[in-house]
Amino acid sequence: MLNIIIFGAPGSGKGTQSEYLIKKYNLAHISTGDVLRAEMKNGTELGKLAEGYISRGQLVPDDVVIGMLGHVLDSKKDVAGVVFDGFPRTLPQSNALDNLLKERGEEVSVVVSLEVEDPELIDRLIKRGQQSGRSDDNLETIKSRLDVYKDQTSPLKEHYKNTGKLASVKGVGTIDEIFVLISEAVDKVK
Repeated sequence: MLNIIIFGAPGSGKGTQSEYLIKKYNLAHISTGDVLRAEMKNGTELGKLAEGYISRGQLVPDDVVIGMLGHVLDSKKDVAGVVFDGFPRTLPQSNALDNLLKERGEEVSVVVSLEVEDPELIDRLIKRGQQSGRSDDNLETIKSRLDVYKDQTSPLKEHYKNTGKLASVKGVGTIDEIFVLISEAVDKVK
């Protein structure tokens, strides 16, 4: 099974590139952000809890995300693999994902890290907010999300580099140009 983590700061293109990966490699998509937004829209208890954290630019606590992820993984048993979009975001989440996969006889195949500088990220997110109306795409929250990313998520790069699974990809250029680089990294582990 091909298990890909697509990794990068908010606005780096994880969602867009995940769609391409899903089509090319016939994978299932797990986006914790999409799942959490759906829960918030439906007004569930998880959604209400998550909304409080997200609206402040903070990460949803690990126990909430990990419990949800185990359930989602169990519903995706008969697929060629999975693209994890936006998860893990912390070292404890990475360890929890490794354990969840190991329990299912699987492991992470490759971690694609989309590298984009802050000014480009801010510009992309402001434009996305204007187009989509997402309340978390305003300048104050964007800066907070980027700070959270740097403090809590960036250390994952070193972790995955040490495991030999990290593939850093320049996340600037056309969507197709970026996807060619991602495909090259994935094809090495297929």
